[in-house]
Amino acid sequence: MDKKPYYITTPIYYPSGNPHIGHCYTTAACDSIARYRRLQGYDVMFLTGTDEHGLKIEQKAKEKGVTPKQYVDEIVEIFKNLWKTMNISYDRYIRTTDDYHVESVQKIFKDLYDKGYIYKGKYVGKYCTPCESFWTDSQLVNGKCPDCGRDVIDASEEAYFFKMSPFADRIEKLLLETDYLQPRTRAVELVNNFIKPGLEDLCVSRTSFTWGIPATFDEKHVVYVWIDALSNYISALGYMNEKYDDFDKFWPADVHMVAKDIMRFHAIIWPAMLMALDLPLPKHLAVHGWITFNGEKMSKSLGNVVDPIVLSERYGADTIRYHILREMALGSDSSFSNEVMIKRINADLANDLGNLVSRTVAMVIKYFDGTLPAEKQSAPEDKELIDMALALRGTVDKLMDETQLNNVLAEIFKVISRANKYIDETAPWVLAKDEANKPRLAAVLYNLLEAIRITTTLLSCFMPSTMPKVWEQTGVTQDMVTYENAGKFGVLPENVTVTKGDIIFPRFDMDTEIEYLNSLLPAPEKKDEDKDKANLTPILDTISIDDFAKIDLRVAEVKQCEKVPKAKKLLKLILDDGFGERQVVSGIAKWYAPEELVGKKIIVVANLAPAKLCGVESQGMIVAADVGEDAKVIFVDKDIPNGSKLR
Repeated sequence: MDKKPYYITTPIYYPSGNPHIGHCYTTAACDSIARYRRLQGYDVMFLTGTDEHGLKIEQKAKEKGVTPKQYVDEIVEIFKNLWKTMNISYDRYIRTTDDYHVESVQKIFKDLYDKGYIYKGKYVGKYCTPCESFWTDSQLVNGKCPDCGRDVIDASEEAYFFKMSPFADRIEKLLLETDYLQPRTRAVELVNNFIKPGLEDLCVSRTSFTWGIPATFDEKHVVYVWIDALSNYISALGYMNEKYDDFDKFWPADVHMVAKDIMRFHAIIWPAMLMALDLPLPKHLAVHGWITFNGEKMSKSLGNVVDPIVLSERYGADTIRYHILREMALGSDSSFSNEVMIKRINADLANDLGNLVSRTVAMVIKYFDGTLPAEKQSAPEDKELIDMALALRGTVDKLMDETQLNNVLAEIFKVISRANKYIDETAPWVLAKDEANKPRLAAVLYNLLEAIRITTTLLSCFMPSTMPKVWEQTGVTQDMVTYENAGKFGVLPENVTVTKGDIIFPRFDMDTEIEYLNSLLPAPEKKDEDKDKANLTPILDTISIDDFAKIDLRVAEVKQCEKVPKAKKLLKLILDDGFGERQVVSGIAKWYAPEELVGKKIIVVANLAPAKLCGVESQGMIVAADVGEDAKVIFVDKDIPNGSKLR
């Protein structure tokens, strides 16, 4: 009987720099799911790759004095070496510079054009030269670029556009009435911000740079990012090319996994493209958050970029895989902390799992010379451990279907913790004192070995390099490591033989490791005092106390917050200023997600004349500080009443 197909993808990563721990999360998560589906008996296609076109790549290559292809070739090798280190079992690696992908994209672009979904037009608006970005008048903030705050010029560029509006109703139903988006909590936000205001046609070609796939019917245009990048999921299966021939077998995808910053493109643009091509839609889009470092966004200038290669070399790739997958809840951000990582290694891996294996193996060797006798005696206190172990696979199945990988690991470790508690309850060292208790002692140790076998079979999808070492010590042979056996108790032979081995997960000294890890972090970029001062906004001309008295600064609480449609840098905040509600629009979406601000108390310029930003009225301005290239909102103690006046 043919195996049932299963198709899972990571996003294709942009190789403008070296991979980091965020790339590792997405890829390790998909790898764990792919391994679990293989364990279940699926014929799995696991795709990853790199998105290699665009202006940034062209510019970076020029800076290094190499061709764009030479530049991406070097970075791609770094990605592939990392996936080898992390034991990533991808089945196919796609590059958007691959000939077969280029062929597919050109044919897809032409097909959409022939069907009337792509048309030539002109992108007219304001242009920010430093950002190389086009803006409409309504997107400008105080007449300046909403990204960098600098002056803009009038500009236009001939471009092709993809019609989005014909698919709005179907996409809205996809997001609100199906389980396509995981977690579904983000669906309403997408619909309200992008579909309800009216889906704008998408610019899908550029003429201002050449590093891209040329349109076959108009070669001065290169196909712009999303038509090129998103098509990888089907070109990799042979859609509209001769390289592969498994599109009919694997499409539609079972899971696309992406980070939240590209959620919109996969939740709206990608379904629209597929609808236009008359192709089935993917079954699920799993969206995860970002990994920050000690609560701050990772940044080279801050010296807090986490290098996964360095961590893997010191602690083992499986340990890093376990930590990041255990910490990240689907849909939420996760803060990477060296302290938390060391604590989790010591608690979960060394104390719980490692200690369980070493204690159990040591007792079988000590009391039975390494081989358990066939005669065993069960007791009522065995039931809870056995029942938990038998129920585990069903629980894992459900959570895997929901891509809740952190909860999968939590459930597995509940059984591991229960097994450690079982040791304390049964006290094998006491049983060993009386020869008459040997059958009971043998049963206790056998139950522990079976609990280890079941939990490590499931854990092998997450920690594929380390679990075989556990099996070597506990008498588990490869033929026992099956999905079917993970739902059974009593698979090990009655006379199972164990083997003493090395410590699976050594403990680490917290102080030593933190000192070591801190020594590896690059020092933050230092600037001399004069340069620091040069980066500060100059102090304005002196004003009188009467001038200052004209400014009414009030404490206000953020009751609601959402992104402003069609303006990627603006947030709309509903504030309680002590006198009622007011609406304020602020250009801080680059630094704050809406959910981060709800419930916080801020300072608002309450008597500023109302103004419209991107067509949305703003009744005031919130107070923030410029910190380098970032903006930091000034938050106020929660005990200060709303409406309090600053003086």
